[in-house]
Amino acid sequence: MFNKPPLAVSISLTAFALSIGTAQADYPEKPIELIVPWSAGGGTDAVARQLANGLQEELGQTVNVVNRTGGAGVVGHTVMANAEPDGYTLGLVTAEITTYRHIGSSQVSYEDLSPIALINLDAAAFNVSAESEWEDLDNALQDIEANPNEYTVSGSAPGAAYHLAFAGFLNQQGIDPNTVSLVPSEGAAPGLQELAAGGVDFVFSSLPEAESMRDAERVRTLAVFANERLDAFPDIPTAEEVTGDEWAAGTWRGLIGPAGLPDDVVDTLAEAAEAVYKSDQFQEFMTNQGFGMQWEGPEGFRDFMAEADENNGEIIDKLGLAE
Repeated sequence: MFNKPPLAVSISLTAFALSIGTAQADYPEKPIELIVPWSAGGGTDAVARQLANGLQEELGQTVNVVNRTGGAGVVGHTVMANAEPDGYTLGLVTAEITTYRHIGSSQVSYEDLSPIALINLDAAAFNVSAESEWEDLDNALQDIEANPNEYTVSGSAPGAAYHLAFAGFLNQQGIDPNTVSLVPSEGAAPGLQELAAGGVDFVFSSLPEAESMRDAERVRTLAVFANERLDAFPDIPTAEEVTGDEWAAGTWRGLIGPAGLPDDVVDTLAEAAEAVYKSDQFQEFMTNQGFGMQWEGPEGFRDFMAEADENNGEIIDKLGLAE
């Protein structure tokens, strides 16, 4: 016959169980590492450090930014995916996570991560020369479709986030993206200079990157690939306003943990991240630095990454970029 434990033992077991529950409820109990897959001083690093400062205040623990570079972001993203799912190693994931397995550079993907919060979307924009005959996006699409292989575009290297955003948009509109020739460039700035000089027909970039050229009346922006007009650029229509099809694409950043992160930890981090996102300090920083803002919680962020992964897989295959 089973004998009940002595009262003292029962009290001790109860206290132990309560202490475990308290420990779990007290997350985080030690400093957190925030992995950044790109170099210090870049845009992702800047966003990560601002986010880390806010999380420290919300969580009451130090959040250390650790740059793990290499392999076009593969190294850092792999470190995120391979971390212990205890909430003490997080990462600021970038758009490239939805390209690696399709290009063939790595098998790491968004499925290896626990989404917490999307905090940034720098939507790609469709820019033309101030001298262009295209008055709006509809005019441009009609001509591109009617005259395959006649037009050129620039703004990045092949397969970069903005290139895939643009090519994916054409594909959505029933236009083969291979019928527009990409003139590779080291970013938007040289591409926009080439556009103003008449060397290419249009350029994809973020809205802030083209702002000075717009102000100088050397280029015009026909549309932005965002679900809503951006507050900082209220006069620029979204692609959806013209085509009727929702298309939000560009480069983006979000807070994640490794797959298997406990739900209570995800909830704690998502609540803290949302508080940071809504804070005056974070909003002012992002606006002043020209970063686009978009919020999605854990479920919305997972859906966002799944859709981006599917779209990028299709367009990478169509462009013949897979290794």
